[in-house]
Formats: sequence, C-alpha cells, structure tokens
Amino acid sequence: MSQKPPPKQFIKTPIKGTKFTLLVSSAKGGVGKSTVAVNLAFALQSFGLKIGILDADVYGPSLPKLMNIIEKPKSEDGKAMIPVTKYDAQCMSMGLLVDEQTPMIWRGPMVISAIKTMTQKVLWKERDIIVIDMPPGTGDTQLTFAQEVKVDGAIIVSTPQDLALLDVKRGIQMFDKTGVRILGLIDNMSYFKGDDGKKYKIFGESGVEKTAKEFSKEFLGHVPINQDLRSSADKGHPLTHSNPNHEVSKIFKEIAKKIKLSFQ
Repeated sequence: MSQKPPPKQFIKTPIKGTKFTLLVSSAKGGVGKSTVAVNLAFALQSFGLKIGILDADVYGPSLPKLMNIIEKPKSEDGKAMIPVTKYDAQCMSMGLLVDEQTPMIWRGPMVISAIKTMTQKVLWKERDIIVIDMPPGTGDTQLTFAQEVKVDGAIIVSTPQDLALLDVKRGIQMFDKTGVRILGLIDNMSYFKGDDGKKYKIFGESGVEKTAKEFSKEFLGHVPINQDLRSSADKGHPLTHSNPNHEVSKIFKEIAKKIKLSFQ
C-alpha cells in the first residue's frame, strides 16, 4: 500500500533589513484595516521601535493617502528600490509607483510578482518591525506571504457585525492552515461615543470577542469610531503620530504593547 507523500515544505525568506514581520489582515474589505495598520505602526514606534510599513494591497493601495506621500521610490542600480521615509517610517506601496487614478488590471501572477518585488527588492534598512497592510480576501497575496515570506505574526481586524465576521473566520482558518501565528483580533469601529458620553454600538456588540474565543485567539482591544481618527487619516498624518495623547492613540498604544511583548 502506497503512502501519502509528505506535505510540501515551503522555504520562507525573511524580509531583509527587518527583524519582525507583522501582517495586519481582515479577509473583509471596508473594516478600516489600513487605518488600523498605519496607526498601529506608529504606536509601535512610540515604544522606540524602528518601523517600516508595506502596503500589500496592489489593487487598492491606501498608504500614499494615509501618509500623504507623493514622492516616488528611488533606485540606485535600477533593480532594488529605496523605500520612501516619512515620519521616520520607511514606506512602500504600489500606489507610490503608479498614478493615483490608474487601475491595476492585473491577473494573479502579476500580483505575485509585485509582492515578491516589494518584499525582496526593497532596501529596507535597520527596521525592528515591518507592518504589512494586507488586502481583503484569502487569495494570491495572502498565500504568497504565508508560503514564501517569514512572517512572525498576524493581526486580524474586523467590525463587530456578523457580515464582516463571516469573512474574518475564513481568514483565521487560512492563517491557521498555512502556519501563520495569529497574535490576536481587534474590534474596529466598535462604538461611537456621543456628546452625552454614552457608547453607541452601531455595528453590533461583542462579535469580535466571541470570534476570538471561538477560535482560541487573544482579543486585543476595541477601537471606536472617531472623527479625529478619520480626519487625521484623510490629512495623511496618522493620529498616533500627530496626537499621541489622544484617547484613541492610547488605545492603539495598549494594543501595540501586547504585540511588542509577543515578539520578545
């Protein structure tokens, strides 16, 4: 009786110039993941970590807007790119290489090639941690990172509504099956605090916490709907950097503290 062949072992390559790689994912679009990723990066920076931010969403890059970057990455040899530095963070995004309104009408192999370029041919320098803003879904980009890049942990971001959590659960199982360690879940747009001081749970309540418990993952915290968080993102100056003492910045800092400890 023939035996089944052993499972394929993937050779995972670390991102040169960085110590730790953190994925910020959701599997669901429209949950504020990019805003969370960038603010989380600067919350980590507040602990003295040197950060890099990689926007891995080829089809819908957000980093140029969130950081107000218009500069194009440079290359000294025509092969490797130098990331753009803003607020002491090294940044790279497909959105820095093409016009803002140019659609990326690419098939899967071209996306995979772009991801490999941004992880293997970018001259990241002396970064303690690189925060990677992942696109929605469980497709080519996610599999490329899970199978080919040395990833130290992933954060799952979701709103508490059931519709978002359906995709989030798929994302959790994808990372579990591909051996990517999930550090925890974040409940984004968790509530809105009115002028009366009350918390209004617009998108539901406790859905992310229940999902974390269901899959035996850590729950990292609640991030509220906040006008200052939104306006700072639109202006390209992340709240955790522009106003580190803001109540929302303090929430991000508590989450960042938990992530930092998990890497020690």
